[in-house]
Amino acid sequence: MAGHGTEEHPHGADRLCGAGDRVYSRAVRRGRVPRTDAEAVPCLLDLALLHPDPDDMDWLVPTSPQEVMTRLLRGVYDEVKESQRRVGSAVAAFDWYAGLGSRLQALSAPGEGTAIRVLDGLSRIQAAMDEATEACTTEVLIVQPGGIRREDELTEGLHRALDLRGRGVHMRALYTHVARHGQGLLNYLELMGDAVEARTLDEVPDRLILFDRTVAFIPANTERTMALELRHPALVAYLVTVFERLWRLALPLTASLPDSGIEGISHRERAIAALLAEGHQDAVIAERLGISVRTCRAHIARLSDTLGAASRTQLGVRIAQVGLDEPPHTGPQAAPAVLRVPDQESPTGR
Repeated sequence: MAGHGTEEHPHGADRLCGAGDRVYSRAVRRGRVPRTDAEAVPCLLDLALLHPDPDDMDWLVPTSPQEVMTRLLRGVYDEVKESQRRVGSAVAAFDWYAGLGSRLQALSAPGEGTAIRVLDGLSRIQAAMDEATEACTTEVLIVQPGGIRREDELTEGLHRALDLRGRGVHMRALYTHVARHGQGLLNYLELMGDAVEARTLDEVPDRLILFDRTVAFIPANTERTMALELRHPALVAYLVTVFERLWRLALPLTASLPDSGIEGISHRERAIAALLAEGHQDAVIAERLGISVRTCRAHIARLSDTLGAASRTQLGVRIAQVGLDEPPHTGPQAAPAVLRVPDQESPTGR
């Protein structure tokens, strides 16, 4: 972030530097300040005294003085024998800031002020996730996009998962079908046992983690260096509904993928064909299905050979002719279609 390397600010939230004191005081009085005002005082972001405005990322809003004081004192009281002086100074400092914050208090009514919180930086995201894990008692719902999970990705959150399992928390996770081929995921699920239930789909939305149906985390940028912590009941309930509907459509990890319904065409090729019919480019299809662009193009080439298409335009026509642009048939009545030679008058018998 701009300004982080310009100056050292070796202090805590209970004794701000002069520049930090002026910017934070102004933010509390006005309700927010431009992000540029904080470039010279990165301590305010590092100490979570300011955070991005969810409605306009170019502005920073102050954390409620009472919330900051509570957070600070939680750590101070853990070391009360060594921190008596800091407790007193923290209370005095934030009592003074609270006097400036009457307008902020009106905006921070219970249930509203922390409905949406922007977490800027991986360390802040990690801290918020650890806090939610600690408070979780019943259930975690997870949507994990992408393809085969790398070992380092799986071990990154393993300590949280093991902690949840130890407290009897049940977890349900949605992955793409491609994730089935990763040995790392299979090892992870074996380690977690009955604590985790996994299902897969052709494609899933962006990453989502829900704790006890009360707090959710979603990415706030494409690099995933920012996240949104959502606690508004309506938003969380909506995300739970989306998850449950996807869960009903998904297949258990132990179940086999269904046939495509057309002889010579795999389930993945059918999913690719449907996305091609919608007009998506190779890179978009690969990202949505969790595969590489190279693998995606190999499947498209195989589709073209199977359907006798000599060009992309002709492939689109063949896809529509054999019904690959429609949902696959399911159930015991479904039977593979018989493809005819593409140049014949009737392109397919279904």
